[in-house]
Amino acid sequence: MSGHRVRVVEAGRVPYHQALAWQRALAQARIDGRLEEDLLLLLEHPAVVTLGRTAQGTHVLRPEGVDVVEVERGGDVTFHGPGQLVGYPILDLRRYRQDLHWYLRTLEHALIVALDGLGIPAERNAGYTGVWTRGGRKIASIGIHVKQWVTWHGFALNVTTDLSQFARIVPCGIAGVEMTSVEREGGRGTGDGSLWDETVAAVIRGFEDAFGVTEPRHASPSLTEA
Repeated sequence: MSGHRVRVVEAGRVPYHQALAWQRALAQARIDGRLEEDLLLLLEHPAVVTLGRTAQGTHVLRPEGVDVVEVERGGDVTFHGPGQLVGYPILDLRRYRQDLHWYLRTLEHALIVALDGLGIPAERNAGYTGVWTRGGRKIASIGIHVKQWVTWHGFALNVTTDLSQFARIVPCGIAGVEMTSVEREGGRGTGDGSLWDETVAAVIRGFEDAFGVTEPRHASPSLTEA
């Protein structure tokens, strides 16, 4: 257990370009020492397709009607849209472990723990990054960027996402992959809130468990904070 605290910021629906600039600014502030705490940004985006460093243009099948954005994260092509919980951890890995493989596996573990809390058995898929259900359907994608051991970009967990939107792309460059969502898999928590709220709570618990952080603190969003 690291005993570190992570401030959780639930920012609602944020246009992709705006969120990208926000997390870049926060990461640079963390590198420079102007930001003294780690953050977990939780939000969703309007429909957008993003291309990671290893993306192939042929994996974008139907770009009509959405922005297509090239970014510095690892990985291939993915889709973001309403109903998808996106998490951007701004972490200084020098406080945890300076190991990118460990970081990717720990993000996966956080989501597997979260999904277990929602009643969805999930697992890794050998040779790939991300999280799958036991039925072989992909439910979460992961793509990261790290500079001077500070992270940004992160994960995308389908909650109530319109899965037909994934027909726009070859998700993560994996031909024939079947995408799924918390809703489709019958996920549920305690039943005290909406599926979205239950999923957010489960992801925070999973993050706390996987990274050994204590008492994640919530804050109001500030897109100018850096």
